Amino acid sequence: MENQIPKHLLTDDVKHMSTRSLELLAVQIREKLLDDVSSCGGHLASNLGVVELTLALHRVFDVYKDRIVWDVGHQTYVHKLLTGRWDDMTTLRQLDGLSGFPKRMESRSDAFDSGHSGSSVSAAFGYAKARDLKGEDYACVAVIGDGALNCGVSFEALNSAGAEKTPLIVVLNDNEMSISKNVGGVAKHLQELRTSAPYLGIKKSIKTATANMPRLQRGLTSARDTLKYAIVPGVIFEQMGFKYYGPVDGHDIDAMTTVLQSAKEQQRPVFIHVITKKGKGFIPAEKNPSKFHGIGPFDPSMAISADSPSTDTYSALFGAALAEEAAEDDRIVAITAAMTDATGLSVMKEKFPNRVFDAGIAEQHAVSFAAGLALGGLKPVVAIYSTFLQRAYDQVITEVCLQNLPVVFALDRSGVTGRDGETHQGSFDIAYLSSMPNMTVLAPKDGPELVAMLQYALNLNGPVAIRYPRGKAADLSEYAIAAGVSRPQQMRAGRYMCILAAGSSVSDALKTAEILDEKNIRCAVYNLRVLKPLNETFLDGIFEQYRHVITLEDGDVYEGVGMRIAAYAAERQSNVRIKVMGWPDRFIEHGSTEELKERYGLDAASIAETAVNWLEEQD
Repeated sequence: MENQIPKHLLTDDVKHMSTRSLELLAVQIREKLLDDVSSCGGHLASNLGVVELTLALHRVFDVYKDRIVWDVGHQTYVHKLLTGRWDDMTTLRQLDGLSGFPKRMESRSDAFDSGHSGSSVSAAFGYAKARDLKGEDYACVAVIGDGALNCGVSFEALNSAGAEKTPLIVVLNDNEMSISKNVGGVAKHLQELRTSAPYLGIKKSIKTATANMPRLQRGLTSARDTLKYAIVPGVIFEQMGFKYYGPVDGHDIDAMTTVLQSAKEQQRPVFIHVITKKGKGFIPAEKNPSKFHGIGPFDPSMAISADSPSTDTYSALFGAALAEEAAEDDRIVAITAAMTDATGLSVMKEKFPNRVFDAGIAEQHAVSFAAGLALGGLKPVVAIYSTFLQRAYDQVITEVCLQNLPVVFALDRSGVTGRDGETHQGSFDIAYLSSMPNMTVLAPKDGPELVAMLQYALNLNGPVAIRYPRGKAADLSEYAIAAGVSRPQQMRAGRYMCILAAGSSVSDALKTAEILDEKNIRCAVYNLRVLKPLNETFLDGIFEQYRHVITLEDGDVYEGVGMRIAAYAAERQSNVRIKVMGWPDRFIEHGSTEELKERYGLDAASIAETAVNWLEEQD
C-alpha cells in the first residue's frame, strides 16, 4: 500500500481529501510507521495511536501558521510524514538524520523543541499571549497525554491559561485510562449538541436576550451548570476556565474534525478530551504498548519477542539487586516517576507491591515524598532517569541534601544515551549533583560494581547518587572489586602517565591504554568510583607518582569531576599536568553512542591520539 502514497504527500493534501480517503491513508501511514520504526527503532505504540488525531489536526489547522505544541513530542512521527519528511523517515534517530522529537530546525511546522513531559500547555499559552500582544492571528494548540497531564507544571499552566481567558486549545490524548468515566449515549448526545453550531448560537442568543434580566440569567446558568456537572465529565477543567469537549473518539476523523473546528472558532480556552488506543493497528503493540513505547530495531513478524525483557542491562541488574536488599531489610522502599518497568523496579513491585511507589510524571513530588519517607525512618531509593531528575533539582537540594537525609538516587540513563538526542542525554548529572553539599556521587565501572555500590549506598547515612548508563551492563570481572567501593581502584599499572576514569568511561580508558602500549607508552588506569567527595589522599599520591594525568568521564566536561580534580591540583600547587576529557559544552545530538564518541573524540582511538599529541606538546 505504501507505494500508492505520493512521496510528495503534504499537509495541504490532507485538507482536500475525503474522509474515506483519509481512513485509507491512516492504514497506509501505520504500515509506513511499522516499516520505518522496525528498521530504525523509535517510539512505535504512541505514534500508531495518534494517526487519526494527527490527520484531523492537519485537516483543521495550518501547521505552518498555527502553533501546535506536542507534549514530549515522541508521538510526532505522523506529523513529520505530513510535513515533507516522508522519505527522510528512514533516517529517523540516525546520526545527522531526523530527530525522534520535534525540532524547529527541521521544519517550520515544528513549533517547539520538546522531549520531556508537561511543558506543552505552558509553551502554547506563551505563544497565545505573544500572539495577542502583537496583534497577530493564529491558533495555538497543545497536545498532551494523560500521563503528562499529572505533571505539576501542566496544572500550573492550565490554571494560569484558564484565568487569563486567552484563546487556547488543549487536546488531551487519553490512551491509557480515562480521566473520567464515559457515561455512554447521554455523553455522546450531549457532546454532539455542545459542539454544534446551532447550540452555540442558541446559547449566545439566550445570553443576549437575558442581558437585562440578571436574576433570570443567573437562574438559567445555575440550572444549566447543575445538570451539566451532574452528567458531563471534565468538571475540573470547566472550573479552571476551559470549555470542555469530550470524550471524543480519537480514531473517528470526522468527529475529531468537527470538535477541532468548533474549538478553533471559540474565543476562549478550550479543553478537548480525546480517547485513543496506544499501538492501534499492530496487535503486539496494542497488547503490550509499554513494550513498544520506545524500541530498537526489530522484525515485525517476530515482534512478540520484544515482550522478553533483557536481564543483563544496568536497569535489570539494579532492579534485581534492590529486590534482594529489600527482602533483607523491610525499611527499603522504592519510588519512581512513571518508570517502574524501565528502571527495573517491576521485580520489587511484584515481590513487595506495597513498598514501590509510582509518583507519575511528577519528579518534584517523588523527591519530596522520598524525603518524608526518610524522615519517617525508611530507606527510600528514587529510581529515575538522569535527565528527569533535573526537573527536581530544587527538591534534591532543599528537601534531601539540606536535611542530610539518607535517600539513594539511582540515576538510570546517565551519560550520553544515544538516539533520543539532546533532551535525553544524561551528561549533566555529575555537575549538578556535585555542587550539592552532603551529596555522595558514585559511578560503577560495570554491573557487579553497581550491585556493590547499591549495598554501600543503602548503609550510608546521607544522600547518595549512583549514576549508570543505558543498555547492556559491562562486565570487567577480571578486575576484582578490591576493598569495597569507597576508594579508587587501580585497574592497570603504568609509568609517567595515568587515566583517572569515571564509571562507564573505565572501559574506554582500558582500551585506550592498550592502544598506547603499541606506541610504547605505559599508561596506568584508575577507576575513580567515588566522584564526590574527592579522595584527596589518593589524588595527592597520583600527583606525586605521575607527571601526566588524563581525566575521563561520560559527562559534561565543564563542572565535572575532571575540572574539580584540576582545581584541586591547582590549589595544591602541584606540578602535575592534567588533561580533562568529557563531552563538550553543548547539547549532544542524536546518534549511536559509538558514533557520538567518535565524533567528539571520546572513543579509545581518539583518546589515544589526543594523549600522544598532548605528550608531544609537553615535550
